[in-house]
Amino acid sequence: METITLNLPAAVALTDEQFYQLSIANEEWRLEQTPEGELIIMPPTGGESGIRNSDLTTDLNLWNRQTRLGKVFDSSTVFQLPNGAKRSPDAAWVLLERWEALSAEDKRKFPPLCPDFVIELREAKLSRRESQSDSLETLRAKMRYYQTNGCRLGWLIDPQTPLVEIYRLSEEVAEVINFSFDQPPTLSGEDVLPGFLLDITPILNP
Repeated sequence: METITLNLPAAVALTDEQFYQLSIANEEWRLEQTPEGELIIMPPTGGESGIRNSDLTTDLNLWNRQTRLGKVFDSSTVFQLPNGAKRSPDAAWVLLERWEALSAEDKRKFPPLCPDFVIELREAKLSRRESQSDSLETLRAKMRYYQTNGCRLGWLIDPQTPLVEIYRLSEEVAEVINFSFDQPPTLSGEDVLPGFLLDITPILNP
C-alpha cells in the first residue's frame, strides 16, 4: 500500500470540520492535507516503523514527565497549522502555556497550532517503488511547513541514508548530520527542550 494524494477542486474543498469528520470516519488511515487543499492518504505504519515511533515518543514523554513543561503527542495527532495545512508529525511537543490557552473543543479535535518541537522519521522502503510518504524530499518539505509555521525545533531522522537534519526557527538552512551506523549522534533538545537528549541507536536497530 502506498500513499495517495488527491487533488480536490475548489468546489469540493473540505472545511476544517469536514476534514475532522472524514478522519474520524477513516481511523485506519492517516489523513493529512496541504495548504493547497490536497488530501494525503497514508497507509498504516509497518512493524519496524511502529517500534521506532514508539521509542521516540517514549523518550520524549519520559523527559516531559520529569520537567512538566508541555504536552507530548504521538503520530496519530493532526495539527491544524496557521497556513491551513493539517499535518501529523511522528512525535510532537507543545509548550504547556500554549496548550492550556486552547479551548476545550480545540483540545478535543485537531489542535489549531503548530507544535514547538517535531520529529519526522523516514520509513524503510516496503517495495521497489518508494511511496511519497517515504520520500526524503517530501519529508524535507514537510519540515519546512513546520518551520515556517512557527516550529522552534525539528528533527528529520533518516535511518536509510543515514542522516539527521535539524530545523531551527531562526535558521533558514537545516543543519545536516551525516553519520555511520556504528557512531550515531546524540541529539540535544537545546533551549526548546532543556535537558532532553536522544540517543538514536535504538532507532537504527528496531
